[in-house]
Amino acid sequence: MPIIAALTADDLWPLVRKLPHEEQVRLAKLALMAAARGPGGDREAYRVAPPTSDEFSSEDDGLSWESEGWESMDASR
Repeated sequence: MPIIAALTADDLWPLVRKLPHEEQVRLAKLALMAAARGPGGDREAYRVAPPTSDEFSSEDDGLSWESEGWESMDASR
């Protein structure tokens, strides 16, 4: 497997300049969100505040979706 060198902002700049303004703004927002997360990202967040034992529970919830009674609704449009 070949080793790929890390990209830099200078490598991406010619491509960014070709984007329409709206896409440049969208890319900037995505980049800021990624930078705000930091290098640890989700891994760091779960290290600081691990999920509780009931966060991913597979037990039925009393307020869970009930499929009964929707037969009369017409979904075709």
